[in-house]
Amino acid sequence: MKQWKEITHYAGFDWARDHHAVVIVDSQGQMVADFEFDHSMEGWQSFGEKLAPWPHLAVAIETSQGAAVDQLLQRGYTVYPVNPVASESYRKRKAPSGTKTDHIDGWGLADALRVDGQGWKPLQPLDPLTHSLRLLCNDEVSLIQQRTQLVNQLQQALVEYYPAALQAFDDWTSPCTWDFVIAFPTPEALEKAGKRAWEKFLHTHKLWRPQTVEKRLAIFAQATQFKASAPIVRAKSQLALSLCKLLRTLAQQLAQYREQIETLFKEHPDHALFGSLPGAKKVLAPRLLAAVGADPARYGKHQVLQSFAGTAPVSYQSGQIHKTQMRRACDKFMRHTVHLWADCFRKASAWGQTYYQAKRKQGMSHACALRCLGQRLLKILFRMLLDKKPYDAELHARNQQKHGSWVLKLIEKPVAKPSE
Repeated sequence: MKQWKEITHYAGFDWARDHHAVVIVDSQGQMVADFEFDHSMEGWQSFGEKLAPWPHLAVAIETSQGAAVDQLLQRGYTVYPVNPVASESYRKRKAPSGTKTDHIDGWGLADALRVDGQGWKPLQPLDPLTHSLRLLCNDEVSLIQQRTQLVNQLQQALVEYYPAALQAFDDWTSPCTWDFVIAFPTPEALEKAGKRAWEKFLHTHKLWRPQTVEKRLAIFAQATQFKASAPIVRAKSQLALSLCKLLRTLAQQLAQYREQIETLFKEHPDHALFGSLPGAKKVLAPRLLAAVGADPARYGKHQVLQSFAGTAPVSYQSGQIHKTQMRRACDKFMRHTVHLWADCFRKASAWGQTYYQAKRKQGMSHACALRCLGQRLLKILFRMLLDKKPYDAELHARNQQKHGSWVLKLIEKPVAKPSE
């Protein structure tokens, strides 16, 4: 990676799935190259040959990840990711009329890098272990979202032809509910199987609970009293069976992902640091490491990390108007992970729960209160990364006492006894 003072030429890279457009300008803003190439082995070879005359070159591109960025980093180019909103402004600088072409997009990025790039931060590639962990965790979240979509489709199908199944079970992300539909795909099949088969199913899947068994058996016995017509049952039962089998397969794949993620997490030198975070546990600790990374130098200061995670609000000030709003331009995977961590942290920490409840009493929504808590947690995490030390609850409490934390005062505040 080259220092800014070494760079003599500036490339704007307008990427697409199957081809890319490149515009190169020199230090005076004169265009020295303008070409397109296919996203293929031959295309990237020609890209390297065309850029050979300018060894001191930096690249501006409207993304921070993906196949194009990966190829650029593998070839040793200094890459400057540009926010899409900023990229649109740079294009309008070149074409105020609103004209949009790949050439203008690349030209706008190249010239913006030449003029403003000295204040930009080049993309810092993750180490291979953290990068692999991030990709696996990101894909795991995508598969979980697909599972949620399939579960919603399954529940809708059951609403139409099998309401008794929905009444008997609450958590349809549990594999035992899918097994129930596979074993008894219709109300008629459930009735025909009989009470002995119902009891065996509940025992086999460890669902026999004194507080729920009688209710479930009663629902099973009345399953055919409220049902859909035969054509709907025939069609929707086939859909429900298909969805349940897809969910079973997806669950197996998710288990394999989780196994690989936990293996990589244990191999990472900072696994103890992230594993010490309250509320993170086995699932969120690897995701936090994957989202945030182990190198605080990528951010420089905790405020930058908070902006990346979307917990830092966006301020707007004009004259006497001053307001803030939720930050939407951020790392969505990191924001989702920090949101889940903040929710788990408040359940595992008295300080976190007190802080959360105080924000709710101020009129904030659940999500807004968690963002505020996540803002505080990221500052703590950034300090841990700087010091390379795991979370220490006693040290945190001492620091709160030292700085007179208002949260600590609420925890220590005696509870008023009701008058007799």
